[in-house]
Amino acid sequence: MIDFRLILDKLPAFLGGADGQPVLSTSDGIVMTLELLGASLLLGMLLAVPLALGRVSKNRLLSGSVWLYTYIFRGTPLLVQLFIIYYGLSQFDAVRDSWLWQYLQDAWFCAILAFTLNTAAYTTEIIAGQIRTTHWGEIEAARAMGMSKWLMMRRIVIPSALRRALPAYSNEVIMMMQSTAVAGLVTLADITGVARRIYSDTYMAFEPFLIAGAIYLLLTFVFVWLFKQAEQRWLAYLAPRKH
Repeated sequence: MIDFRLILDKLPAFLGGADGQPVLSTSDGIVMTLELLGASLLLGMLLAVPLALGRVSKNRLLSGSVWLYTYIFRGTPLLVQLFIIYYGLSQFDAVRDSWLWQYLQDAWFCAILAFTLNTAAYTTEIIAGQIRTTHWGEIEAARAMGMSKWLMMRRIVIPSALRRALPAYSNEVIMMMQSTAVAGLVTLADITGVARRIYSDTYMAFEPFLIAGAIYLLLTFVFVWLFKQAEQRWLAYLAPRKH
């Protein structure tokens, strides 16, 4: 039977609480998950936009380099990438003796780095695909206004591509949110990490992971709703007209 008393007792731990401390008093649980997600999505988007421009460039060396990066990070599991960064790089003396070691020995930094590189690879391909499918009319209108190539990219092509990328990017955000669960494997107390900690303390596996699953489900619902609102605002001009 499900121990509902355990669920009520342990629920604050998933919401950033600790023994004898109120909810959100620590950076554990949902706080850690949203922190990892927000930082990696922001940094990933900042990295993805210039990479997307490189991906659609006519320079084969540039576009090929970006393709190789996206191929590697989309073709390997995020867990493997995280383990290579957190555990693998420490095997090299050059890394341990460099200034990078003060950051690479920090699990939080390694998780952000792995998540950022991973989501940037997917986001790059999403944006690059939308840049390629920019309507020719928008390009012709920009040229008729006398815009240079880079001015057209900045004012017309990139904003249009980002708007049209919303449906695909919403899936990437949700997948990234769920992928943050691997952070618990490098000692971080995210939602899944808290569930694993409760399991090790109580030897009850069902209740803590049931709570974790419910929280992920709730977060997914929130993100879906937010992106639907964004799509209705910024993609309304693409909706079929009602006669």
